[in-house]
Amino acid sequence: MFVDYAVITIKAGNGGDGSAHFLRDAHHIAGGPDGGNGGKGGDVYFVADPQKSNLVDFYYTKKFVAGNGGNGGGQNCNGKRGEDLIIKVPRGTVIKDKQGNVIADIIGDEPVRVLRGGKGGRGNTFYATATRQTPNFAQTGELVKAYKVVLELKLIADVGLVGLPNVGKSTVLSSVSNAKPKIANYHFTTLDPNVGVVKYKDKAFVVADIPGLIEGASEGAGLGHKFLRHIERTRMLVHVVDISGIEGTDPVASFKLINEELRKYSDKLASKKMIIALNKCDLLPPESTAIDDFRRQFPDYTIVPISAATMKGVEDLIIEILKVLNTLPVEIEHEEGGFVLDERDVTSLNVELNEDGVYVVSGGKIDELVRGIVLTDTQSFAYFQKRLKKDGIIDKLKEAGAKEGDDVMINNIMFTMVD
Repeated sequence: MFVDYAVITIKAGNGGDGSAHFLRDAHHIAGGPDGGNGGKGGDVYFVADPQKSNLVDFYYTKKFVAGNGGNGGGQNCNGKRGEDLIIKVPRGTVIKDKQGNVIADIIGDEPVRVLRGGKGGRGNTFYATATRQTPNFAQTGELVKAYKVVLELKLIADVGLVGLPNVGKSTVLSSVSNAKPKIANYHFTTLDPNVGVVKYKDKAFVVADIPGLIEGASEGAGLGHKFLRHIERTRMLVHVVDISGIEGTDPVASFKLINEELRKYSDKLASKKMIIALNKCDLLPPESTAIDDFRRQFPDYTIVPISAATMKGVEDLIIEILKVLNTLPVEIEHEEGGFVLDERDVTSLNVELNEDGVYVVSGGKIDELVRGIVLTDTQSFAYFQKRLKKDGIIDKLKEAGAKEGDDVMINNIMFTMVD
């Protein structure tokens, strides 16, 4: 089964909790705080695996989770770092969010980090000061979200074979390469892209047979829209045309139709170097002028008459392909990624007065602050009040109109404003 599109859920590991521990042993009856920090959660990476040719591994398995960080312990023992998750995909896989933003394009050999694990919480040792010598609280680990991402495979090949169904693309592929596609005399025999390696003397290149191109393919008709993206990474195109007209199609009209679909899908596709392979020329009667007529219609193209079934002209086609490839760059075209899926906000601060007359404080700064607060602990609550002033939260409330005696909600907990 060939799978070139999948939607999966990925999640980095949560950070481990810091420890609120005090030194207690035979030599220290009332030792100070020695709680260690929690471990960082595992990251999520994607890496190209040359052994994988499609996304079938993600057809049944849909959820991938990295390891959580370990909790801190006594004697300043830090928690274990969560195990990273490395997801192997075929080279050429594009990772997007649900809105279509490109996160990464997996074409190189280096793993690409897509999600960062949560930060580990600080142990109570961090909160010890000259005036707060026995803090009985620690910071919880950072919790991270799960995200749905879209995986799209775009085949990486030197040459893309395009043309209407049943013009002989699969036969051409089998005649020039080591590929063994299914071949039969009916439309849409090829339901999946087939890829083969062509070796000629000391040269080699990769050819992909792109199925299902019909009128309206660029708009989703037939199978074309599903597979047009596979042509995007090819360096050049070979347009296979049934010159015999045995299927009742006009070779000139067919050629124009497919080219128009390529143009509608992408100007980039339409501008790729193209060779025309006039296939099934062995079925033409000796007096036929179809090949010459076609050449006169398209004088700017390199046109090679072939019979993939009898191998006539196949070597000429390979030679012409190599001539074009020698003039083209070998770099793989890639999609510009860089969209950050889990942008962490630790600075925003918002104050709003709700319909009940309560000042609601929210934002990344608040989320980060409350991780280190235990409201049932006197020292922790005192630390919390100090941070409210130090971080400008009290000033922000006053700017919004809050005054002594007003209700304030922070992280779903209600307080009374005290000036």
